[in-house]
Amino acid sequence: MSWLPDDFVHPVLVPLPGGGHHLRPIREADTPLDYPAVMGSRERLWTMFGPAWGWPAATMTYEADRADLLRHEKEIAAHESFNYALFDAAETALLGCVYIDPPEKAGADGEISWWVVDELVGSEVEQALDALVPRWIAADWPFERPRFIGRETSWQDWLALPEHPGH
Repeated sequence: MSWLPDDFVHPVLVPLPGGGHHLRPIREADTPLDYPAVMGSRERLWTMFGPAWGWPAATMTYEADRADLLRHEKEIAAHESFNYALFDAAETALLGCVYIDPPEKAGADGEISWWVVDELVGSEVEQALDALVPRWIAADWPFERPRFIGRETSWQDWLALPEHPGH
């Protein structure tokens, strides 16, 4: 059984309130913007995602990031998982990502996490994203029990949960 309905159409552009930023599915072609965003915030991102995902490694190369984004692009097309990049209006800067994944842990039907680059921590953009994501998931995604990892459930608590039966 798929984690999403067969007829589900994923959103392709999600504006943040205020009009200056938006989310869209990440692509391999975004590597020139993604790599500096990730590596420029790598130490903080490692504290969030490292124990669970082993990402982003201090040794991650540009080529490894490109391969990772190609994998994400293919997973999005196949509806296996989703990575939405946060961009400025002109898409001259990648400023964070939102991950929407099938559940690895019991008790949820979708698992969602997100981040912004270091320079946006505590900013109005981060606050807008924090407010938008749960509303967007409720409005546009077919989940009955979404889990917001790093928000409602800490990463440490998530790691301690039992595996999802289908995982």
